[in-house]
Amino acid sequence: MRARSVLFGGTFDPIHDAHLEVARAAADRFNIEKVLFVPAANPPHKSQGAQAPYEDRVRMAELACADEPRFVVSRIEQGSKQSYSIDTIEKLLAAGICPLGFLIGADAFSEIQTWRRWADVVRLVEFIVVTRPGAVCATPEGARVYELAGLDLPVSSSDVRLRLIRGEKNVPVPVSVLAYIFEHHLYQPPGQKPVSRSQTS
Repeated sequence: MRARSVLFGGTFDPIHDAHLEVARAAADRFNIEKVLFVPAANPPHKSQGAQAPYEDRVRMAELACADEPRFVVSRIEQGSKQSYSIDTIEKLLAAGICPLGFLIGADAFSEIQTWRRWADVVRLVEFIVVTRPGAVCATPEGARVYELAGLDLPVSSSDVRLRLIRGEKNVPVPVSVLAYIFEHHLYQPPGQKPVSRSQTS
């Protein structure tokens, strides 16, 4: 793999231990110098918007990545526009981050041909695809794909949110992130409005 920097996008709602384990495994296995965590401001492929405000999701990512020098959190998708991967990729390339890799789960990669300007995405980046045992997904022609297998990470952000709504405190997120969630009353039971960081600053 030529890329030494990889884009790792997502809503990170919230960021959790599996996100960090995937990023570490990719960095170790493919000699990646920088993993760019890019929280999506307005992801077009989500049927519903993120539950936590953008600023809170960015701050949680920053807290989670604070002790790993290879991890960098980017606000490149900040704003009111929908967050299309091709736009983010072109901004990063224009900033001189080239060649660029794209760290992505197999489920998302299997839908890549539904993305905006997907052929340009395939042309511009190399992919590290996180695969699950027995999972098979088609690879578009011309895509440069490197498989990241052998990870058993059943955690998802939706599961974390559900457990927090239920009042659980032993959830798989970094301690600093969990403290932030409780401090700012994120992922509360239905009927309780979250308090964003901007409202408490």
